[in-house]
Amino acid sequence: MIGALIGDPARANMLTALMSGKALTASELAAEAGITPQTASSHLSKLEAANLTRQRKQGRHRYISLANDDVGGVLEALMGLAAKCGHVRARTGPRDPALRRARVCYNHLAGELGVRLHDSLKANGFVREEGEDIDLTDRGAAFVREFGIDLDALSTLRRPLCLSCLDWSARRTHLAGSLGTALLDRIYTLGWARREENSRVISFNRKGEQDFLKTFAV
Repeated sequence: MIGALIGDPARANMLTALMSGKALTASELAAEAGITPQTASSHLSKLEAANLTRQRKQGRHRYISLANDDVGGVLEALMGLAAKCGHVRARTGPRDPALRRARVCYNHLAGELGVRLHDSLKANGFVREEGEDIDLTDRGAAFVREFGIDLDALSTLRRPLCLSCLDWSARRTHLAGSLGTALLDRIYTLGWARREENSRVISFNRKGEQDFLKTFAV
């Protein structure tokens, strides 16, 4: 049932639009899918009934977002599988290299730099990885705190600290979970990068990328 819901082209386009992490209105999602608002409403009802999306009302508007991080992780993994099996369209244009370089995957860093971050944590012994399970080591906890992240606050959240997420463009692992989100937020706070408006692209400035590569050396 879940596969059929996600596999519908219109619903797939709407879910992909929500991968930006932003809540969108039904009208905005209809435009993303290229369908009428009435048809979009029917699709959104099915997605919400399956707990793939959730909506919040504010004033006269309804805002729709992905239900949780698990949904974002599944969608990213499916994108990776589709790319690996050749079931995606070849897209051209200036945004493609930027998306491959660094982008937001729901709420954490993906793309080449996201994979670089994961590989650095693993190579330096900051995380321990067995299969798809990732655990923060004591050395990693010290590094994270030194980087300016309140690890104690993260430990109180219901979300897992570390999660493995398959990167659809690099087809390798990047870091998700509450730590993945905190690391991306810290990158923003340090002024190393910013999120492009109405896009999943994360643009690093020159100094920011240099500092990132130095901090997350492999």
